[in-house]
Amino acid sequence: MAGRIPQQFIDELISRVDIVEVIDARVPLKKKGREYVACCPFHNEKTPSFTVSQNKQFYHCFGCGAHGTALGFLMEYDHLDFVEAVEKLAADAGVEVPREAGSEPRGPSPQPLYDLMAQSARFFQQQLRQHPQRQRAVEYLKRRGLSGEIAAAFGIGYAPDGWDNLLKSLGTDKEAQDRLLTVGMLIEKDDGRRYDRFRDRIMFPIRDYRGRVIAFGGRILDKGEPKYLNSPETPIFHKGRELYGLYEARQVLREIPRLLVVEGYMDVVALAQFDIRYAVATLGTAVTKEHLERLFRTTEEVVFCFDGDRAGRDAAWRGLENALPLMREGHQLHFMFLPEGEDPDTLVRSIGKDGFEQRLTEAQPLSEYFFEQMAKQADVNRLDGRARLVELCRPYLTRLPPGVYRHLMLDRLAQLARMERDALERMLGGEAPAAASGPATPVKPKA
Repeated sequence: MAGRIPQQFIDELISRVDIVEVIDARVPLKKKGREYVACCPFHNEKTPSFTVSQNKQFYHCFGCGAHGTALGFLMEYDHLDFVEAVEKLAADAGVEVPREAGSEPRGPSPQPLYDLMAQSARFFQQQLRQHPQRQRAVEYLKRRGLSGEIAAAFGIGYAPDGWDNLLKSLGTDKEAQDRLLTVGMLIEKDDGRRYDRFRDRIMFPIRDYRGRVIAFGGRILDKGEPKYLNSPETPIFHKGRELYGLYEARQVLREIPRLLVVEGYMDVVALAQFDIRYAVATLGTAVTKEHLERLFRTTEEVVFCFDGDRAGRDAAWRGLENALPLMREGHQLHFMFLPEGEDPDTLVRSIGKDGFEQRLTEAQPLSEYFFEQMAKQADVNRLDGRARLVELCRPYLTRLPPGVYRHLMLDRLAQLARMERDALERMLGGEAPAAASGPATPVKPKA
């Protein structure tokens, strides 16, 4: 018979999950100031009185008095008993529920890993202030136009050249070294020797939604490869879920009208230097569905800012594909492609904040970009071309959730194909998204 679930595990599980993610997956939330609101799912009301605090990891309804943690919400909303709710929450978090055979809980706590990453961040920041080679790093940051205030806000530091600086400072015993290896701060060779992963690099700490350092990105100071080096996947870091700069944006802005997705750490920091504090970056990976869910929980408008070359447009298209199931009314996604040879850092320096934000207002909506790319592959002046257009669009539009946005997208396709709207609706299977139709045939955007 299964044993009791350790209280330590339950406490760690509640601290690990994001209550906003748990509730928003069941009750769509809207951001209001630093909190999230919705009409209470536990009693009938027309004006939202149900609030969720991401900082406190707590929900409360001012109407009926319902309140609690993510675990309590699952018990009430999904009608689960305590054990079922713990198991559900653990499954969503990707962890196994331990059982007590005796009095000791099974499995290590992740807290020492968070503590070690915080110590690593302080170490790198200290090196930027005190190391004999610090001036090279300081001069690099000055050349990039960064002020001390912005560097401090993002916790930027310096990993000195050398194989064992961090190892000697924090790897004081085998247990500490093992943990440094677990969180990706050390690399182990085949012969068992260990050395620092990050050397002679500007260090950018990556924080989760609670502000805990979970990984690092390092930018090399001189020529060398790779130019940017990221932490590997670890028990506390999954790059497909995290966004660099999102925590910092939430700390600075009470209301976040839009989020700008760029490609690199320096782009985020450089834009912040020009008081554009709503930029975030993916961590060496394409924009995922998990990224977009997190973005749309924070704001209603997301702008992709990519290079205008083939690689940038391919990245934009992958983002569009992942965004389609999330495009309900109230969600806006735009595309801003940069001039050749420019990145957000160089562009904002040349045209300033006002010029850059003017370009953001001119960014192309998802609907326009989508049909523009589709129309490039079908001659809508010919009957067979219009038939091809419908077939190209079909697997994408069936991913849209039912609602106003899907209805308007079908209206636009009906206009382009010169078809009756109702006939097109029947062809695409009515209002229900065709989730079982399989993956769409990839369509490459035109450069």
